[in-house]
Amino acid sequence: MTASGFLSLSPFLCIGAAVILLMLLVSLRRTYTGAAVLTLSGLAAALATLPFMAGSNPHRLFLLLLNGYTALYAGLLLLAAGASVLFAFDYFKNYESNREEFFILLLLATLGAMVLAASDHFATVFLGLELLSVSLYSMIAYPRKTARQIEAAIKYLVPASVSSAFLLFGMALIYAYYGRMEIGGIGYALRAIAFPAGSRWMLAGLAMVVLALGFKLALAPFHLWTPDVYQGAPAPVTAFIATVSKGAAVAILLRLFTPGDIQRNSTLFWVFATIAVASMAIGNLSALLQNNVKRILAYSSIAHLGYILVAFLAGGTRAVDSVTFYLVTYFLATLGSFGVIAVLSRPGREMEELEDYRGLSRQHAWLSGVFTLMLLSLAGLPLTAGFIGKFYLALAAVGSALWLLVIILVLSSTIGLYYYLRVIAALYGAPADRQTEAPAPRFSIPERLTLAVLAVLLFWIGVMPAPIIDFIRTMVH
Repeated sequence: MTASGFLSLSPFLCIGAAVILLMLLVSLRRTYTGAAVLTLSGLAAALATLPFMAGSNPHRLFLLLLNGYTALYAGLLLLAAGASVLFAFDYFKNYESNREEFFILLLLATLGAMVLAASDHFATVFLGLELLSVSLYSMIAYPRKTARQIEAAIKYLVPASVSSAFLLFGMALIYAYYGRMEIGGIGYALRAIAFPAGSRWMLAGLAMVVLALGFKLALAPFHLWTPDVYQGAPAPVTAFIATVSKGAAVAILLRLFTPGDIQRNSTLFWVFATIAVASMAIGNLSALLQNNVKRILAYSSIAHLGYILVAFLAGGTRAVDSVTFYLVTYFLATLGSFGVIAVLSRPGREMEELEDYRGLSRQHAWLSGVFTLMLLSLAGLPLTAGFIGKFYLALAAVGSALWLLVIILVLSSTIGLYYYLRVIAALYGAPADRQTEAPAPRFSIPERLTLAVLAVLLFWIGVMPAPIIDFIRTMVH
């Protein structure tokens, strides 16, 4: 352990220290505002120490790979977690039971996501995944106001447990074939494998690992938990699941399969291509049938992860660049969308039905404008970051001659435009005869600033994407 190596671990140490201090604070004196401030301080300290991790010399410590790639993804996860804290503060402010423990769970989930994104060994993959998942179970069921939260937590718990078992068994089979469990080494070993001859254990192990990652990313056909969990979980927790949880899984997916040049392995290529097509089709077509905004966004997220797989299949550096850039645009729009829902919701009273948003622009014009911008970005319309993101994905796929996948991406995105416009039409339409009374717009200044920053970034990246693209290329290579 050198001084530079110790400094590169600083973001993890900051989050760990924040968890311990927050536990001590809760045990000595309960203060909800103090707990939120301490949580944000821990996230800010971890963010401030990321340059130590992104130094010129990568470090391999405690089965973690600490370099610019890890620092970039850790930064995304920390920023998304910080936004979730700000949205959760007012959401749980008037919650009758204990509130401070929620921030402990959020910090632990963030730490698990960072470990998963930094993993260089299957052991830390499993540890990070379990730390993230176990914390999420409690976050989903945290309000305990109705049976719906408990039901959503159980619907996440059961398939997550099964996927963890598949992951462990898959790791064992890969170790039986390869004799090693390092992520980088396994990625490069995929180049030399000629399926199916001589590699049955490796093939079976990879299939189980893909299943586990498919569940975490909510890819079809491993997506069945997604709409129920998104609907049942508190809105700030849903924002966390849709961004932090999936961002960490994308990071490890790229780290595991990109070095192996997936296009040279026809079996893996067609497996991921089939999953991508199924996710785009099922996500967009299922969203057409929904009248619940959170379920619409849930199916939308399934489709967006299918879009990401299209660029992932391009392989090489263009896959890492385009997937990471698209993930940034997806984070911004998703956090903003669920942030608006969180602002209008409280425990036991979620603003989630489409009818709840009918005519909302007459009551909350500013919130409606922000929500509209987020939805337009998710739809991929010009002058938004989502348009540049989808263009970049398609460009990566065209560069690898994946014409069929590009065509399906364009067609499914066109279908997706319809259900986004349904929500926008409800926002600016005439109020229903029996309009549900919306909560008073007494959201805090931090929430206003968070939504404003997300909206500005979404527009700025849509108009001037070059700086963020250059930054991503610098960090991941």
